[in-house]
Amino acid sequence: MSAATITAPDQTPGQQQHRAGKVGSDDGRIGLRANLRHIGALARRNAMQIKQDPGSMSDALLMPIIFTLLFVYVFGGAVGGSLGGNRDAYINYVIPGLMAMGGLNIAMSVGTGVNDDFSKGVMDRFRTMPIARSSVLIAKLIVEGGRMLVSTVILLTVAFLIGFDLETGPLKLLAAMGLALLFGTSLTWIFMLLGLTMKTPQAVQGFGFLILMPLQFGSSVFAPTMTMPGWLQAFTDYNPLSNLADAARALMIGQGDVADPVLATLAWCVGITVVTAPLAVRKFRTKI
Repeated sequence: MSAATITAPDQTPGQQQHRAGKVGSDDGRIGLRANLRHIGALARRNAMQIKQDPGSMSDALLMPIIFTLLFVYVFGGAVGGSLGGNRDAYINYVIPGLMAMGGLNIAMSVGTGVNDDFSKGVMDRFRTMPIARSSVLIAKLIVEGGRMLVSTVILLTVAFLIGFDLETGPLKLLAAMGLALLFGTSLTWIFMLLGLTMKTPQAVQGFGFLILMPLQFGSSVFAPTMTMPGWLQAFTDYNPLSNLADAARALMIGQGDVADPVLATLAWCVGITVVTAPLAVRKFRTKI
């Protein structure tokens, strides 16, 4: 997509650029149909970038396999015993947790990608186009949601191959996948905001790890929380990743209550999006 395809043909280049900057700075002047068209075009652009650089899919394709095999075969015997079973018991415990965690790593890569786009001058081109600023971020969110879905499908494929037992049904499995995808996309807004705020991709990655590590390991994703010290258990109770992992287990293997963790996860998704999405869009407008 280029500026020439979405500007009036009877304007001079100077008028087109002036109008592009003026209109592009105010989402309210972009109609819904035009906004959706811009989002679609930008989403296709992002998808074509992935097609031209297949290596950018390595995290979505390889990380689910590595994490699954690593945790099942390194920790499965020991943790499975504490669950009153063996490695098979741990497979059923950890797979819903890994599915809940899948969106975190992809969301962090979005932040570094947004930051890198500015350093490469990609955003300078968007500045000259009469498009809603939010459409750039929403298009990226859509494509990254697709990457999260691919990652989840690969994770579940590996899980079934090594012995995961779905003890509920396909509809509840789809519900768990949808909940994990919703949570992952809400986290993407946080990392896009970080990418727009930090000066370098390395800074985004470093700060992102400071967020990811407590969420991942201070949760019920990898192991039950009952043996943790009281102060850490209090943290895990409010950790959104624990809520999502518990919800996924309830939906996929029938372990525990369904309603409470599902509602808690949905509340976190809405809260994160409502707070960070407007901040990210506002930061994006001022930055470009």
